[in-house]
Amino acid sequence: MTFPYRGLLLSSLLAATLAAQGQRGGPPRPAPRPLPDGPGKEIVQRVCGATCHGVEIVTGKGYSRDNWSNVVNGMVARGAKASSSEFGEIVEYLGKNLPPRSGTAGAGGSGFIGAGPDDAHIVDPEAAERGKSIYNAECLSCHGAAARGGKQEGTDIVRSLVVLKDRYGATIGNFLKLKKHPTTTGRPSASIEGSQVMELSHFLHLKVTDTLRSGPYSQPINVLTGDAKAGQEFFNGAGGCAKCHSVTGDLAGIGRKYEPVMIQQKFLFPKTFGFGRGARNVAPPKPVTLAVTPANGKTVSGVLVHLDDFNVSLRDAAGEYQTWTRSASLKVVKNDPYQGHIELLNKYTDKNMHDIVAYLESIK
Repeated sequence: MTFPYRGLLLSSLLAATLAAQGQRGGPPRPAPRPLPDGPGKEIVQRVCGATCHGVEIVTGKGYSRDNWSNVVNGMVARGAKASSSEFGEIVEYLGKNLPPRSGTAGAGGSGFIGAGPDDAHIVDPEAAERGKSIYNAECLSCHGAAARGGKQEGTDIVRSLVVLKDRYGATIGNFLKLKKHPTTTGRPSASIEGSQVMELSHFLHLKVTDTLRSGPYSQPINVLTGDAKAGQEFFNGAGGCAKCHSVTGDLAGIGRKYEPVMIQQKFLFPKTFGFGRGARNVAPPKPVTLAVTPANGKTVSGVLVHLDDFNVSLRDAAGEYQTWTRSASLKVVKNDPYQGHIELLNKYTDKNMHDIVAYLESIK
Protein backbone atom coordinates (compact mmCIF):
# COMPACT_ATOMS: atom_id res chain seq x y z
CA MET A 1 0.00 0.00 0.00
CA THR A 2 1.36 3.43 -0.92
CA PHE A 3 0.57 6.47 1.19
CA PRO A 4 0.62 9.48 -1.18
CA TYR A 5 1.11 12.01 1.61
CA ARG A 6 4.00 10.22 3.28
CA GLY A 7 6.54 12.89 2.29
CA LEU A 8 4.29 15.69 3.58
CA LEU A 9 3.70 13.83 6.84
CA LEU A 10 7.43 13.21 7.39
CA SER A 11 8.21 16.85 6.65
CA SER A 12 5.57 18.00 9.16
CA LEU A 13 6.86 15.60 11.81
CA LEU A 14 10.44 16.71 11.23
CA ALA A 15 9.47 20.39 11.51
CA ALA A 16 7.56 19.74 14.71
CA THR A 17 10.45 17.73 16.16
CA LEU A 18 12.98 20.45 15.38
CA ALA A 19 10.69 23.09 16.85
CA ALA A 20 10.31 21.06 20.05
CA GLN A 21 14.05 20.49 20.26
CA GLY A 22 14.60 24.23 19.85
CA GLN A 23 12.27 24.92 22.78
CA ARG A 24 13.91 22.30 25.02
CA GLY A 25 17.52 22.73 23.93
CA GLY A 26 17.85 26.51 24.05
CA PRO A 27 17.33 29.41 21.69
CA PRO A 28 16.97 28.71 17.98
CA ARG A 29 19.83 29.35 15.61
CA PRO A 30 20.04 33.02 14.61
CA ALA A 31 18.66 33.94 11.21
CA PRO A 32 21.29 34.32 8.48
CA ARG A 33 22.64 37.82 8.01
CA PRO A 34 21.22 39.65 4.98
CA LEU A 35 23.48 40.71 2.18
CA PRO A 36 24.84 44.23 2.76
CA ASP A 37 23.42 46.91 0.49
CA GLY A 38 25.65 48.03 -2.35
CA PRO A 39 26.21 47.88 -6.10
CA GLY A 40 26.05 44.27 -7.24
CA LYS A 41 23.78 42.98 -4.45
CA GLU A 42 20.93 42.16 -6.85
CA ILE A 43 23.26 40.22 -9.13
CA VAL A 44 24.64 38.18 -6.21
CA GLN A 45 21.11 37.36 -5.06
CA ARG A 46 20.07 36.33 -8.55
CA VAL A 47 23.14 34.39 -9.65
CA CYS A 48 24.34 32.95 -6.35
CA GLY A 49 21.41 32.93 -3.96
CA ALA A 50 18.55 31.96 -6.24
CA THR A 51 20.02 29.11 -8.28
CA CYS A 52 22.75 27.48 -6.20
CA HIS A 53 22.46 28.11 -2.46
CA GLY A 54 21.01 30.44 0.13
CA VAL A 55 22.58 33.79 0.87
CA GLU A 56 23.69 32.52 4.28
CA ILE A 57 26.47 30.59 2.51
CA VAL A 58 27.81 33.90 1.25
CA THR A 59 27.20 36.12 4.27
CA GLY A 60 28.82 33.57 6.56
CA LYS A 61 32.18 34.05 4.84
CA GLY A 62 34.78 36.76 4.56
CA TYR A 63 37.60 36.78 2.02
CA SER A 64 39.96 39.13 0.25
CA ARG A 65 39.02 40.20 -3.27
CA ASP A 66 41.49 37.70 -4.77
CA ASN A 67 40.06 34.86 -2.70
CA TRP A 68 36.51 35.82 -3.66
CA SER A 69 37.65 35.77 -7.28
CA ASN A 70 38.87 32.19 -6.81
CA VAL A 71 35.56 31.22 -5.19
CA VAL A 72 33.57 32.74 -8.06
CA ASN A 73 35.79 31.00 -10.64
CA GLY A 74 35.03 27.74 -8.89
CA MET A 75 31.32 28.42 -9.13
CA VAL A 76 31.67 29.15 -12.84
CA ALA A 77 33.42 25.81 -13.27
CA ARG A 78 30.49 24.13 -11.51
CA GLY A 79 27.99 25.68 -13.90
CA ALA A 80 26.97 29.06 -12.51
CA LYS A 81 25.39 31.15 -15.28
CA ALA A 82 26.00 34.86 -15.82
CA SER A 83 27.83 37.19 -18.18
CA SER A 84 31.52 38.01 -17.74
CA SER A 85 30.67 41.55 -16.63
CA GLU A 86 28.18 40.22 -14.06
CA PHE A 87 30.76 37.86 -12.60
CA GLY A 88 33.11 40.83 -12.35
CA GLU A 89 30.47 42.81 -10.47
CA ILE A 90 29.90 39.86 -8.13
CA VAL A 91 33.61 39.72 -7.25
CA GLU A 92 33.73 43.48 -6.68
CA TYR A 93 30.64 43.39 -4.46
CA LEU A 94 31.86 40.45 -2.35
CA GLY A 95 35.38 41.82 -2.00
CA LYS A 96 34.09 45.20 -0.83
CA ASN A 97 31.20 44.10 1.38
CA LEU A 98 32.41 40.76 2.77
CA PRO A 99 36.14 41.23 3.42
CA PRO A 100 38.22 38.96 5.72
CA ARG A 101 36.52 38.87 9.07
CA SER A 102 38.26 40.12 12.17
CA GLY A 103 37.63 39.61 15.85
CA THR A 104 38.94 41.33 18.95
CA ALA A 105 42.03 39.32 19.73
CA GLY A 106 42.24 38.19 23.32
CA ALA A 107 39.06 39.96 24.35
CA GLY A 108 37.61 37.21 26.49
CA GLY A 109 35.07 35.66 24.21
CA SER A 110 34.44 38.48 21.81
CA GLY A 111 34.95 38.23 18.09
CA PHE A 112 33.90 35.34 15.86
CA ILE A 113 34.01 32.46 18.31
CA GLY A 114 32.02 29.26 18.12
CA ALA A 115 32.17 25.52 17.88
CA GLY A 116 31.13 24.73 14.35
CA PRO A 117 31.86 25.34 10.69
CA ASP A 118 29.36 28.22 10.40
CA ASP A 119 32.00 30.53 11.88
CA ALA A 120 35.12 28.75 10.66
CA HIS A 121 38.28 30.83 10.77
CA ILE A 122 38.99 32.04 7.23
CA VAL A 123 42.75 32.37 6.76
CA ASP A 124 44.06 35.62 5.29
CA PRO A 125 47.25 34.53 3.46
CA GLU A 126 48.93 37.93 3.80
CA ALA A 127 48.22 38.10 7.52
CA ALA A 128 49.42 34.50 7.88
CA GLU A 129 52.72 35.46 6.23
CA ARG A 130 53.18 38.24 8.79
CA GLY A 131 52.20 35.83 11.55
CA LYS A 132 54.89 33.45 10.32
CA SER A 133 57.56 36.02 11.25
CA ILE A 134 56.17 36.25 14.78
CA TYR A 135 55.99 32.47 15.05
CA ASN A 136 59.55 31.99 13.79
CA ALA A 137 60.87 34.54 16.27
CA GLU A 138 58.98 33.40 19.36
CA CYS A 139 57.64 29.86 18.90
CA LEU A 140 59.60 27.83 16.33
CA SER A 141 62.38 26.59 18.62
CA CYS A 142 59.86 24.70 20.78
CA HIS A 143 57.01 23.91 18.43
CA GLY A 144 58.87 23.28 15.15
CA ALA A 145 58.52 24.63 11.63
CA ALA A 146 55.26 22.77 11.04
CA ALA A 147 53.87 23.60 14.50
CA ARG A 148 53.83 19.88 15.24
CA GLY A 149 56.34 19.94 18.11
CA GLY A 150 60.07 20.60 18.11
CA LYS A 151 63.41 19.37 19.43
CA GLN A 152 62.77 20.86 22.87
CA GLU A 153 59.66 18.70 23.23
CA GLY A 154 57.25 21.54 22.54
CA THR A 155 53.63 20.53 22.14
CA ASP A 156 51.88 19.88 18.84
CA ILE A 157 50.01 23.16 18.30
CA VAL A 158 48.03 21.81 15.34
CA ARG A 159 46.26 19.44 17.75
CA SER A 160 45.82 22.09 20.44
CA LEU A 161 42.24 22.84 21.46
CA VAL A 162 43.32 26.43 22.07
CA VAL A 163 44.06 26.77 18.35
CA LEU A 164 41.18 24.63 17.10
CA LYS A 165 38.64 26.65 19.09
CA ASP A 166 40.28 29.96 18.29
CA ARG A 167 38.64 32.49 16.02
CA TYR A 168 40.83 35.36 14.88
CA GLY A 169 43.11 35.32 17.90
CA ALA A 170 40.48 35.43 20.66
CA THR A 171 41.43 32.26 22.54
CA ILE A 172 45.11 32.41 21.52
CA GLY A 173 45.32 35.97 22.86
CA ASN A 174 43.75 34.94 26.17
CA PHE A 175 46.12 32.01 26.47
CA LEU A 176 49.22 34.14 25.89
CA LYS A 177 47.97 36.78 28.31
CA LEU A 178 46.94 34.48 31.17
CA LYS A 179 49.39 31.58 30.93
CA LYS A 180 52.61 33.63 30.74
CA HIS A 181 53.79 31.26 28.05
CA PRO A 182 57.58 31.08 27.49
CA THR A 183 58.94 32.58 24.26
CA THR A 184 62.18 32.10 22.36
CA THR A 185 63.37 35.66 22.95
CA GLY A 186 62.22 35.78 26.57
CA ARG A 187 59.65 38.39 25.68
CA PRO A 188 56.54 38.25 27.93
CA SER A 189 53.85 36.38 26.03
CA ALA A 190 51.26 38.90 27.21
CA SER A 191 53.07 41.54 25.16
CA ILE A 192 52.03 39.70 21.98
CA GLU A 193 48.68 41.36 21.47
CA GLY A 194 46.42 43.19 19.07
CA SER A 195 47.29 42.75 15.40
CA GLN A 196 50.21 40.45 16.22
CA VAL A 197 47.91 37.94 17.90
CA MET A 198 45.56 38.15 14.94
CA GLU A 199 48.38 37.50 12.48
CA LEU A 200 49.79 34.66 14.59
CA SER A 201 46.29 33.17 14.67
CA HIS A 202 46.07 33.25 10.86
CA PHE A 203 49.43 31.50 10.59
CA LEU A 204 48.50 28.75 13.07
CA HIS A 205 45.15 28.14 11.37
CA LEU A 206 47.05 27.88 8.08
CA LYS A 207 49.19 25.13 9.65
CA VAL A 208 46.00 23.32 10.68
CA THR A 209 44.69 23.58 7.13
CA ASP A 210 48.00 22.41 5.68
CA THR A 211 47.94 19.37 7.93
CA LEU A 212 44.34 18.47 7.09
CA ARG A 213 45.16 18.68 3.40
CA SER A 214 48.51 16.98 3.80
CA GLY A 215 50.19 20.27 3.63
CA PRO A 216 52.52 21.97 1.24
CA TYR A 217 54.19 19.36 2.75
CA SER A 218 51.18 19.35 0.78
CA GLN A 219 52.68 20.24 -2.45
CA PRO A 220 54.00 17.41 -4.65
CA ILE A 221 57.67 16.64 -4.28
CA ASN A 222 59.98 17.05 -7.26
CA VAL A 223 59.44 14.00 -9.48
CA LEU A 224 61.79 15.18 -12.20
CA THR A 225 64.74 13.15 -10.93
CA GLY A 226 65.08 10.43 -13.56
CA ASP A 227 67.37 9.78 -16.52
CA ALA A 228 65.67 10.89 -19.75
CA LYS A 229 67.86 8.61 -21.89
CA ALA A 230 66.99 5.55 -19.79
CA GLY A 231 63.33 6.58 -20.00
CA GLN A 232 63.54 6.69 -23.79
CA GLU A 233 65.04 3.18 -23.84
CA PHE A 234 62.26 1.83 -21.61
CA PHE A 235 59.60 3.64 -23.68
CA ASN A 236 60.84 2.10 -26.93
CA GLY A 237 61.92 -1.22 -25.46
CA ALA A 238 60.83 -3.15 -22.34
CA GLY A 239 57.87 -0.88 -21.61
CA GLY A 240 56.34 -1.39 -25.04
CA CYS A 241 54.97 2.17 -24.97
CA ALA A 242 55.99 2.90 -28.58
CA LYS A 243 53.61 0.17 -29.81
CA CYS A 244 50.65 2.44 -29.03
CA HIS A 245 52.13 5.93 -28.66
CA SER A 246 54.34 8.25 -30.66
CA VAL A 247 56.33 11.20 -29.37
CA THR A 248 55.74 12.89 -32.72
CA GLY A 249 52.04 11.97 -32.76
CA ASP A 250 49.70 11.72 -29.76
CA LEU A 251 52.47 12.65 -27.30
CA ALA A 252 53.92 15.53 -29.31
CA GLY A 253 54.76 18.45 -27.02
CA ILE A 254 53.67 16.62 -23.86
CA GLY A 255 56.49 18.22 -21.87
CA ARG A 256 55.13 21.63 -22.81
CA LYS A 257 51.50 20.79 -22.01
CA TYR A 258 51.87 19.29 -18.54
CA GLU A 259 53.94 19.70 -15.39
CA PRO A 260 56.08 16.66 -14.40
CA VAL A 261 53.62 15.53 -11.71
CA MET A 262 50.78 15.58 -14.24
CA ILE A 263 52.88 13.63 -16.76
CA GLN A 264 53.46 10.95 -14.15
CA GLN A 265 49.77 10.74 -13.31
CA LYS A 266 48.86 10.67 -16.98
CA PHE A 267 50.82 7.54 -17.82
CA LEU A 268 50.30 5.76 -14.49
CA PHE A 269 46.53 6.32 -14.24
CA PRO A 270 45.30 7.43 -17.68
CA LYS A 271 41.74 6.28 -17.12
CA THR A 272 41.17 8.76 -14.29
CA PHE A 273 43.69 11.43 -15.24
CA GLY A 274 42.22 14.93 -15.39
CA PHE A 275 38.86 14.06 -13.88
CA GLY A 276 37.69 15.65 -10.68
CA ARG A 277 37.87 19.12 -9.21
CA GLY A 278 39.69 21.61 -11.38
CA ALA A 279 39.85 19.46 -14.53
CA ARG A 280 40.24 21.51 -17.70
CA ASN A 281 40.23 20.65 -21.40
CA VAL A 282 40.89 16.95 -20.89
CA ALA A 283 39.28 14.44 -23.24
CA PRO A 284 37.02 11.87 -21.53
CA PRO A 285 38.50 8.40 -21.02
CA LYS A 286 38.11 5.90 -23.82
CA PRO A 287 35.40 3.33 -23.04
CA VAL A 288 35.92 -0.36 -22.47
CA THR A 289 34.21 -2.28 -25.27
CA LEU A 290 32.93 -5.83 -25.63
CA ALA A 291 32.36 -8.20 -28.53
CA VAL A 292 29.81 -10.85 -27.55
CA THR A 293 29.23 -13.87 -29.78
CA PRO A 294 26.29 -16.14 -28.82
CA ALA A 295 25.92 -19.73 -29.98
CA ASN A 296 24.17 -18.57 -33.19
CA GLY A 297 27.43 -16.94 -34.26
CA LYS A 298 26.20 -13.35 -34.66
CA THR A 299 28.62 -11.00 -32.86
CA VAL A 300 27.27 -7.95 -31.07
CA SER A 301 29.70 -5.16 -30.14
CA GLY A 302 29.30 -2.17 -27.88
CA VAL A 303 30.38 -0.31 -24.77
CA LEU A 304 30.68 -2.33 -21.57
CA VAL A 305 27.85 -1.83 -19.09
CA HIS A 306 28.34 -4.86 -16.82
CA LEU A 307 30.54 -7.93 -16.80
CA ASP A 308 30.91 -10.64 -14.15
CA ASP A 309 31.00 -14.46 -14.00
CA PHE A 310 27.25 -14.75 -14.52
CA ASN A 311 26.05 -11.91 -16.73
CA VAL A 312 27.32 -9.58 -19.42
CA SER A 313 25.68 -6.49 -20.83
CA LEU A 314 26.57 -3.72 -23.25
CA ARG A 315 25.11 -0.80 -25.13
CA ASP A 316 25.48 -1.13 -28.89
CA ALA A 317 26.17 1.56 -31.49
CA ALA A 318 22.44 2.27 -31.80
CA GLY A 319 22.19 2.88 -28.06
CA GLU A 320 20.29 -0.34 -27.40
CA TYR A 321 20.94 -2.17 -24.13
CA GLN A 322 21.66 -5.88 -24.60
CA THR A 323 22.37 -8.53 -21.99
CA TRP A 324 23.20 -12.24 -21.83
CA THR A 325 23.64 -14.97 -19.25
CA ARG A 326 27.18 -16.27 -19.46
CA SER A 327 27.67 -19.86 -20.53
CA ALA A 328 30.30 -22.07 -22.14
CA SER A 329 28.85 -21.31 -25.58
CA LEU A 330 28.91 -17.53 -25.14
CA LYS A 331 32.15 -15.94 -26.33
CA VAL A 332 33.06 -12.61 -24.72
CA VAL A 333 36.03 -10.52 -25.85
CA LYS A 334 36.88 -7.49 -23.74
CA ASN A 335 38.91 -4.59 -25.11
CA ASP A 336 40.25 -2.17 -22.51
CA PRO A 337 42.25 0.59 -24.25
CA TYR A 338 44.23 1.09 -21.03
CA GLN A 339 45.09 -2.55 -20.44
CA GLY A 340 48.74 -1.97 -21.30
CA HIS A 341 49.01 0.71 -18.63
CA ILE A 342 47.30 -1.55 -16.09
CA GLU A 343 49.74 -4.39 -16.75
CA LEU A 344 52.74 -2.08 -16.47
CA LEU A 345 51.75 -1.10 -12.93
CA ASN A 346 53.06 -4.49 -11.81
CA LYS A 347 56.29 -4.08 -13.77
CA TYR A 348 57.44 -0.51 -13.16
CA THR A 349 60.26 0.13 -10.74
CA ASP A 350 60.58 3.55 -9.11
CA LYS A 351 63.51 4.18 -11.44
CA ASN A 352 61.43 3.28 -14.50
CA MET A 353 58.71 5.72 -13.49
CA HIS A 354 61.06 8.63 -12.88
CA ASP A 355 63.03 7.88 -16.04
CA ILE A 356 59.83 7.94 -18.12
CA VAL A 357 58.77 11.25 -16.54
CA ALA A 358 62.17 12.75 -17.38
CA TYR A 359 61.93 11.51 -20.96
CA LEU A 360 58.38 12.68 -21.60
CA GLU A 361 59.07 16.04 -19.94
CA SER A 362 61.93 16.57 -22.40
CA ILE A 363 59.55 16.30 -25.35
CA LYS A 364 58.71 19.95 -25.95
